[in-house]
Amino acid sequence: MRLIDSQCHLNADRFDGDLDLVVGGARLAGLERILVPGWNVASSARALDVVDRYPWMDAAVGVHPHDADKVDDAGWATIAGWAGDPRVVAIGETGLDFDRVFSPIPDQLINLRRNLRLALDTGKPAILHCRSADGARDAQDALVDELRAAGIGGPDWATAFGDRPPAIIHSYSGPADYARIVVDLGLAISFSGLVFRRGEEAAAVAASIASADRLMVETDSPFLSPPGAPRRRNEPEWVAITARWLAEQRGETEESLGAGLVASYDRTLPSQRRLS
Repeated sequence: MRLIDSQCHLNADRFDGDLDLVVGGARLAGLERILVPGWNVASSARALDVVDRYPWMDAAVGVHPHDADKVDDAGWATIAGWAGDPRVVAIGETGLDFDRVFSPIPDQLINLRRNLRLALDTGKPAILHCRSADGARDAQDALVDELRAAGIGGPDWATAFGDRPPAIIHSYSGPADYARIVVDLGLAISFSGLVFRRGEEAAAVAASIASADRLMVETDSPFLSPPGAPRRRNEPEWVAITARWLAEQRGETEESLGAGLVASYDRTLPSQRRLS
């Protein structure tokens, strides 16, 4: 089965000791594309280092909501400077987290807005994290408000992106109507091992309605291990478990889904330097 991993933190220190082995396992499992996103200045720099080491991978640079109040103006200027690098195909990981709230919500909103602006300015899609506390949907509702306020779906974004998705909902979590809203806004949706957790049943609805050309799958390694993968550290090869779930939800063969995932990745995250 052809596979991608649209969110894989190989720049995390948990991979320092055996990265070559992990990447080799991913290749043997069928991985053809991996996106390595940063979450602050240091991790964005490490993402660039990783994709230098493995030129068939791509990087993203940005500031996660957990770090929204920790990156100063000089740090943001560094990230904005990296955004034009040909190794970088997306902006993020950014978004909103109203569950753990490691940064105050007003700072998260300011951070999200500047990441979205950078996505618009560069024509590189934003990678959007969105989490509410169990049983709540306030982060999803706030994210939709911010996307609309930023003009996603309007002429400026259409000029920058054409018919490509302007953002990717990473590791989908939220109610079914939220999925319908982001689909209508033209966003791509990526699914992770989170879909197997209790309380995330609406992910099956999202999987069934997502456009085939705006559909992705991920591990969010080293986090969110799916059933059957080691819980101590998720790795990109285990994306196959979530991909099989996705094929089942959509009533597709694994071969058809895999080909579609690679095509969707390449369309959403085009790269002039990728070596497949």
